[in-house]
Amino acid sequence: MLLTQQGDAAAFARLYDDIAPQVLGLAVHILKDQAQAEEVAQEVFIEVWQHAGDFDPEKGSAKAWILRRTRLRAIDRVRSAISTLKRDDREAFLVASIKKESVEDEALRNVQRHAVRTALEIMGEPHKTAILLAYFGDMTHAELAETTGVPLGTAKTRVRDGLRKLEKILKEQRDALAEGGAS
Repeated sequence: MLLTQQGDAAAFARLYDDIAPQVLGLAVHILKDQAQAEEVAQEVFIEVWQHAGDFDPEKGSAKAWILRRTRLRAIDRVRSAISTLKRDDREAFLVASIKKESVEDEALRNVQRHAVRTALEIMGEPHKTAILLAYFGDMTHAELAETTGVPLGTAKTRVRDGLRKLEKILKEQRDALAEGGAS
């Protein structure tokens, strides 16, 4: 990243090769749309190239800095899309984004994904963000702490407590389905 700050295009290309899959993966996870995610990833890397001088290695890793920019830009894209929709269309947009799944996915995987998404929505913040960044954003606890601006111990606690909440909610969902199927 330091060479990228000095305008070294080869260093930027290596940085891109190292982190582009994670940037795209995080953007796809947030946006649920490959094309939009690719646009966000491109915007993020243009921003990284143009603002490499803003990166401060004393404040954390380049990976965390770039993934934080990705997360914020993707969330801005979602907020912008939602705010432009009419009030009546918002529910349809949310339902469509939840239902958007690959045709090749097996039915069981769809049910499991839906259950986890629902559980994450029920769980709420800050645990939801901690779980998403740690497991879907592939961040270490230290990177999570830096990205969210909390102490390392707090980041670890949020992940641990989030996993416990997720497990509890999924168990409650499973039990409710079992009760509904038994009647």
